[in-house]
Amino acid sequence: MARPRKPRNVEQFPPSGFYKPEGVDLHRLQGAVLPIDGFEALRLADAERLAHHVAAKRMGVSRATFSRILNRARHVVAKALANGWAIRIEG
Repeated sequence: MARPRKPRNVEQFPPSGFYKPEGVDLHRLQGAVLPIDGFEALRLADAERLAHHVAAKRMGVSRATFSRILNRARHVVAKALANGWAIRIEG
């Protein structure tokens, strides 16, 4: 049986839950989903420039878990930007 998932603290929600490339019609867009904990990890590590151990403590997870969340979030955002996809933040 899998271990239950620890709740992750999210201090700040995004101002918008959906981002898309300018000038592209919605019906022609592919999309990528960024979990809300991934958004929070990006915000803490990249926007606020916090060390991983400090950001992990604020999210209520271990440093290793924080690093995994951040790596997945960066992958989603990079793939969406490289391919001109929309990004939907949910969770």
